[in-house]
Amino acid sequence: MERLIVVSNRTPAQGERTQPAGGLTVGLHEVVQTRESLWFGWSGNQAEDADAKPVQVESGETVSYATFDLTPEQYERFYLNFSNGVLWPLCHYRTDLIRYWRADAEAYYAVNECFADRLLPYLRSDDTIWIHDYHLFPMGKRLRSLGVKGRIGFFLHIPFPPWSVARVLPGVDRLLESMTAYDRIGVQTHEDAENLRGCFAACGLEAVVEACPIGIEPESFRQTAISSAASDEVRKTLRSFDGHRFIIGVDRLDYSKGIPERLRGFARLLERYPQYCEQVTFLQVTPVSRAGVESYRALKQQIDELVGSINGAHGTAAWTPVRYTTHGLAREDLAGLYRHADIGLVTPRRDGMNLVAKEFIAAQDENDPGVLILSRLAGAAPDLVKALQVNPLDADGIADALHTGLSMDRKARHEAWSVMYGEVTRNTAGSWAKQFLDSLEMATT
Repeated sequence: MERLIVVSNRTPAQGERTQPAGGLTVGLHEVVQTRESLWFGWSGNQAEDADAKPVQVESGETVSYATFDLTPEQYERFYLNFSNGVLWPLCHYRTDLIRYWRADAEAYYAVNECFADRLLPYLRSDDTIWIHDYHLFPMGKRLRSLGVKGRIGFFLHIPFPPWSVARVLPGVDRLLESMTAYDRIGVQTHEDAENLRGCFAACGLEAVVEACPIGIEPESFRQTAISSAASDEVRKTLRSFDGHRFIIGVDRLDYSKGIPERLRGFARLLERYPQYCEQVTFLQVTPVSRAGVESYRALKQQIDELVGSINGAHGTAAWTPVRYTTHGLAREDLAGLYRHADIGLVTPRRDGMNLVAKEFIAAQDENDPGVLILSRLAGAAPDLVKALQVNPLDADGIADALHTGLSMDRKARHEAWSVMYGEVTRNTAGSWAKQFLDSLEMATT
């Protein structure tokens, strides 16, 4: 079996290499542990002399990690300004948030060339290369120009917009042309695949694009939830709810996650269905990300104000309607809380997949499962058709779904959960990686 080369903007942190938590590390954990692999990417560090510093290689039994630093200017222009200030909002249909500068775009292409140039000395002729996500759209073209002949695949973990949105990006034809270097391009949903194919067609280009939705490792997550449900930390949180039923939302701070809209939906529940006052608590866990970006600072302020407004309008001395934390919780604690929650509220405005929805389903007690409320704009929506699906912009619709979910009897909850759990166990992280790599290895180079 050929060696697998995984390339991502960041390589897994030390702790994640043995205890994977993020979607990509969970998705690739099995495959890199069962075949010779090299995982290549940015170290996460910045250094003024990064260009002169060698790649650092840490060898392992089956998988080795090769990392390099970026300069502060590369980090700002490539990572913050273009990857996250242009491509991220574009792919999430938020063209109003794009801040484009040509110098940032040129830095983006230059850093992609740097990734390819630094990887080249470590490649063998029969390697299979799998490049991940929007930071590295054009890397494959540089590898081809350097003489790499083997199979190169690419997977996009976030949505891809239709041509009517994508054409907003200056130089979008250049970006799309660079992606034709890949033998296979994977995306999360059939909608994303159709969108990307349409963009290629609009530019007179051809590429092989496949929908290949990523999953989780449901059995291991389920066991984590069972063991953590009775842990001291989870019990402590449950006691603080004073016996109230509770709703849980878990998202990093990002405008794509629909957190303000979700809060407005919960507020509408309390206004329209006052029987839930002093009976239901909403726990929103939102670790802060990209705190240095202005749009994220503004989002945090908006959420802070909404939480304060809801708690001020509806709270009592004995009850705080919204419990909100910007500190991340340990993965095992989240799993235990999912298992106890009456409702999992997952309402992104747009998401590539959203594995929180699948983790919530995996964590449930099959004898008394909670209810998943899911945005129909999440990538997981076509898989989890028995969720209560909502438009994330419709506060009244979210309120109605919350009322429905809180009112469902055990039989109805179990019937919906069992169908979704079947889907979660059918399409796992391992099967996702195998499906894509099997397709890539059939490609003619």
